[in-house]
Amino acid sequence: MATPHNDVVPGTVHLVDVGGDIHSRHLEGNREIVLVPKPSSDPEDPLNWSRKRKMLSIGMCYTYTIGVGISTAVQYSVLTDIAKDTGITVAQLNLGTGLMFLFLGWACLLWQPLALVYGRRGVYIWSSFLCIWPVLWSAYSTSKGEWYAHRIILGIFASPIESLPEVTVPDLFFAHDRGTYMGIYAFLLFGSNFLAPFFAGWIDVAGGWRWVMWFGAIIQAVATVIIYFFMEETMYFRNTLEGVDEGDVSNGTSTPNETITQDPDKSEKTAAPVAVEGDNLSLTPKRSYLSKLQLFVKMDGRPSLKQLFTMMYRPLLIMYHFPCVSWAGFVYGTCLSWYNVLNATASSVLSAPPYNFSAGLVGTAYLSPVIGAALGALWSGWSADKLAIRLARRNSGVREPEQRLWMLGFSGLLCAAGLILWGVGAARGVHWFGLIVGLGMLAFSVICGGSITLSYDVDCFKEISGESMISVIIIRNTFGFAVSYGINPWINGMGLQNCFITVAMVSLACTFTFLPMIFIGKRLRKFSTKKYWEYVSTSAAPHS
Repeated sequence: MATPHNDVVPGTVHLVDVGGDIHSRHLEGNREIVLVPKPSSDPEDPLNWSRKRKMLSIGMCYTYTIGVGISTAVQYSVLTDIAKDTGITVAQLNLGTGLMFLFLGWACLLWQPLALVYGRRGVYIWSSFLCIWPVLWSAYSTSKGEWYAHRIILGIFASPIESLPEVTVPDLFFAHDRGTYMGIYAFLLFGSNFLAPFFAGWIDVAGGWRWVMWFGAIIQAVATVIIYFFMEETMYFRNTLEGVDEGDVSNGTSTPNETITQDPDKSEKTAAPVAVEGDNLSLTPKRSYLSKLQLFVKMDGRPSLKQLFTMMYRPLLIMYHFPCVSWAGFVYGTCLSWYNVLNATASSVLSAPPYNFSAGLVGTAYLSPVIGAALGALWSGWSADKLAIRLARRNSGVREPEQRLWMLGFSGLLCAAGLILWGVGAARGVHWFGLIVGLGMLAFSVICGGSITLSYDVDCFKEISGESMISVIIIRNTFGFAVSYGINPWINGMGLQNCFITVAMVSLACTFTFLPMIFIGKRLRKFSTKKYWEYVSTSAAPHS
């Protein structure tokens, strides 16, 4: 177990070797970038895998995300048709979606500890397989009770999509490019939710809304088969800690416990290990393809059952002891709320006069959010990583998690503008193209808010990020449920125009809380330091 380091502020790491005096492994092609966390000497350490193996592994994580994302969102563009056929009102259908989001968050308390102790692969595959059946059931809904029931069950089965990919990304990638892959995940998470209504709209035109649900189940089944045969376990237990062991500054001589390779051919791409005495001395045996098909693995150093059960309630305590985590959940939750507003109103607004869109055209309108989401992923992922490196270089090579929060400024303004364009535009009957642009702007900001806050949470408290991510998602999805529950009465009470003006101002105020966080974030992390190292010493997460 880890020893507490109460003098080390979590999240503050030496990412850029400005003076060239840090004795640790560096990135091939850019000798300034220190690889954080420090990889072990084991070739089977996922951080040491070849680029091809890493890409296949993260690709399977993304395949799971697409499958679950589509199957849980196919109904959005056909809500009015479902309501006409079943007698379930649109408000009740939206409440069912809200219940699904509520359980998508809270069920992480069950799934995530299993993934952190017994492995990610089994949880991904079981979740994907179980999601098929409530999606099939939804095609036979005849009452609001049934609709609520299969939405709740689907939320429970699909909940790993909310918090497990955020663990898989740091399993595979270093601190300098985690944001890029987190941005891709956020894009696929929301982008699949936007693509699903596009396909669903035209399937509804051709075969009815029940075929839409069957389509979602088919996509889910195909994803399950793919990840079963190609997904590899990424869980790995190390003896090093991020922020403590990433490298020692030397006066010109190597540190006693480390041998540095300067061979330019030994790179992250080729997965050449660095020999480090005392670091994972017992190497992991190479596994055959058939052994890799096992759903769960038993690894040395695995936490006890008591620690597993501790993880099922500790995320609730993290909300109190770690203000930075609660803030990340708050901002991500507000972003999810505006996403739910979009889905709750798109079908009813575009299918009503003066637009009179068919289900197929309503689905086509969701292509705009897909484009916005792709641009948002680029802005919040790759661009945010580059900004963090640049600011770290100016800060004597030290990276602070708050450095990437500056990217929220533009997305926050765009979110408020998109909400006004959508809501006020619909109330005033502006040309449909204006509404489509508003949807794209809104999607851009939703992706940015999600991706940046997720990366921020991992950067702040990497060693307990598997648990802190549950806290973020519970806060986020509770927000999402509340908005799904209240958006229709809110619109009915205030009218479309006033409702969305209010929502836009609330959105702007919530997102721009990033400004004080930039200046007080490190102080809040210092406040959590003692509790953080206490949790690390008993954590079920692999030490990185």
